[in-house]
Order: sequence, then structure tokens, then C-alpha cells
Amino acid sequence: MADLNTTQLAERLSVSKARVSQYVAEGKLEGCYSGDGRARRFDLSKVAEALGRKLDLGQMTGNGLSTRRAIRDIENDDAPSAAPLRDGGELSPRDPDRLELATIQIKEEEARRRRRDNERDEGRWVLAEEVQRHTARAISREIGQFETVIRDAARAVADQFGVDFREVRKVMMDQGRQHRGSRRDGLRQAAGQADLSNAEKDATV
Repeated sequence: MADLNTTQLAERLSVSKARVSQYVAEGKLEGCYSGDGRARRFDLSKVAEALGRKLDLGQMTGNGLSTRRAIRDIENDDAPSAAPLRDGGELSPRDPDRLELATIQIKEEEARRRRRDNERDEGRWVLAEEVQRHTARAISREIGQFETVIRDAARAVADQFGVDFREVRKVMMDQGRQHRGSRRDGLRQAAGQADLSNAEKDATV
């Protein structure tokens, strides 16, 4: 279809008349119309071709998706249906479907981010580094208390059996460090093999 006035073109492109005038002023519709002002008439197929090449990414996503779909519909009126992509195929950088897919992915990621923020604010989960920091402090306190127990026990053994306190403490401290090392390695291995819980699998964050 050709010879559309500004109002008719705006309806076909799902945009306002002001947006059509903006396209004209920006030179995006150069060669797609004849006449000026109210007498201006547009060639629809040329408009669709020009806009498909000249609209930037920002104008082809978000609120501009309807315009992009309208352009695609206009082009499909005169063109055979494109063959479907096979598995593993890639869309060209300017393909409308690729732009729409990118927009959907961006919106989905934004929705996930907001859901994570809401669940964090509700206290349903905490940041991993916060857990690590609190855990490290708790473990340090436990180790300090354990070493105090070893020192007191070494003193008691030395006094009861009449042996050197420092030698007894060294033996007990060495045994304690060896035990902590083996426990640490075992816990790391267990953590690496741990499966997600059902709640973790259900949470899409």
C-alpha cells in the first residue's frame, strides 16, 4: 500500500502523528514520501524498509516494540515467510526477533533482581559474604576458647604428673591443630559435594 497520509501512517506504525513528523525531521523517511505538510503522502513499503534500517536499538525496544512489530507485519505483507531457524542457528544483529528476545531477557533479569531484593528485605536470605564473615568470627572465638582449654589442661597435667608444662602444652596444641586441619579438609569436601535443598531448587534468584 502506498500514498498514506500522516494519520494513516501513524496508525499502521502504531505511533503518534508527532512521532511520524519526528522521523521526517530526522531524515529517517527521506525518499519515502512526496509532497509537504498536509499534502505529504508516504509509500508504506519504503517507510517500513527505511525504519527497519534506521531505527536504533533504543527505539526498537521497550515502548518501541509495537512499532517494530508493525514494521515486521508490513514487510511480511509483501515478503514470503522466513524459514524457521534450526537448532543452534543465530539471528542477525538487526533481526526484530533478536531485539525482542533481548528485551524479554532484560525484563526477566530485572524481575529476578527485584525479587531478590524483596526476599532479602524480608529476611528470607542473606548475602554469602555476610554469612562467611559471621561464621569466621564465630569460629575464631571457638578456636580461642579451645586453646584456652588446652592450656589449662596442659597445666593440670604438668602439675599432677610433675612434667614440663611447655612440653605438655606443645603436644596438646599440635594434636589440636592436626585435628582442626583434618576436620577442615573433610568439611570442605562435604560442602563441595552438597546438593541443593528442595527450597533452593525452587527459588529462582
